Amino acid sequence: MKATRLLVPCALLLLAAIVCLARVSAGQEARRAPAQPQQSPHGKLFAPVDLGLLEAPDRDAWQKPERVMEALGIADGSVVGDLGAAGGWFTIRLARFVGPNGLVYAEDVQRQMIEAIDRRVKREGLPNVRTVLGDTKDPHLPANRLDAILIVETYHEMEDPVTLLRNAARALKPQGRIGIIDYKKEGLGPGPPLEDRVDPETIVRDARAAGLRLISRENFLQFQFFLIFGK
Repeated sequence: MKATRLLVPCALLLLAAIVCLARVSAGQEARRAPAQPQQSPHGKLFAPVDLGLLEAPDRDAWQKPERVMEALGIADGSVVGDLGAAGGWFTIRLARFVGPNGLVYAEDVQRQMIEAIDRRVKREGLPNVRTVLGDTKDPHLPANRLDAILIVETYHEMEDPVTLLRNAARALKPQGRIGIIDYKKEGLGPGPPLEDRVDPETIVRDARAAGLRLISRENFLQFQFFLIFGK
């Protein structure tokens, strides 16, 4: 009986020691484990893995790229910027439209998008495209060089749209134009979720704060609004 009584406290002491060691080990592992990454400030950016969603076979029909370019005054020999170019859907159409005497700056803030555009224009044989890695406040386009800048389906991703528009405007020639196209809030047709859509009046206010003036509201697009601004 005495031996049994002695064994019980010893077993309890051994169990307590094991629990203590386990806690110390767990604490050490927690200190060694890397911290969980914080949510990226660019969480709203379009994911490169989803680029195929922008390549719908019927997009030419409802996007009307040639009418968009004509409304912006883009012609043969124009120098234009595709801001937030993603995979380059509009970039290649702009490049064909302006011809070999023109030039297209395809800008995006994600390096994966730039790499995708580089591969695409090489495959398409379009030497009149220059890719530009911008940032959230400045597209890094050449000053006083561009006839037009096109911003399509990108506005809701901008962290600081006023600063970005102000810096983009510096790239325009005196009579240059900025065209902003985004999806209507009615929710018809393609496009992002309704909560990601921007009211056009918000864009007009932001553009005014950036030193731009509204020149026209084009209404030939079924699912999108189209605003044209000048300096």
